[in-house]
Amino acid sequence: MPAYDAILFDFDGVLIDSEPLHCACWAEVLAPLGVTLDWTTYRAHCIGVADRDMIAFLAARAGGRLSAERLWQEYPRKNRKFLERVVANPPFPPETVALIGELQPAYPLAVVSSSGRSEVEPVLAAGGLLRFLSGAVYGDEVGRHKPDPEPYILAAARLGARSPLVVEDSVPGIESARAAGFDVVRVGSADETAQVVRRRLNGQAK
Repeated sequence: MPAYDAILFDFDGVLIDSEPLHCACWAEVLAPLGVTLDWTTYRAHCIGVADRDMIAFLAARAGGRLSAERLWQEYPRKNRKFLERVVANPPFPPETVALIGELQPAYPLAVVSSSGRSEVEPVLAAGGLLRFLSGAVYGDEVGRHKPDPEPYILAAARLGARSPLVVEDSVPGIESARAAGFDVVRVGSADETAQVVRRRLNGQAK
């Protein structure tokens, strides 16, 4: 097994499963505009992509009645709804919180998310995880989003890491990390993250 010099975590689906809440908040905001959004559609098309790409998809679903720029105007309202709910009760699995605390002395840690800083950082702070991170890359800090390698290349550079382990759940995220030349371990949900990462670091999984 390679000797990793940092661990880079995606956010949604890896540290926290907040995508259903994102979907619900978007659905509430978009409904008065006549745009419907259900979980099946959101899960298939809106996870692991940049927010503006998601908005472009939703505008296309509106059949040309609303522009992407018009829908983007609803982003602050959606963000307020999301933050109010998730900060009040951050849904981090206890095992994941314990894992981050255990890893931090041995590895520099960073979060690499396609979501903006204002959407992610307050949640990390509320869950007590922000203090363990040595860095982060958010979607509003890069010119090219996952699956482009830029987010993971930037995160590794900020930590001074040359051989990080990336923990991801989405196909675009995995493609991004692999294009950056980094090892990736995939998790099915945040509930699996602690077990999967420990197994990889112990050399029990490829």
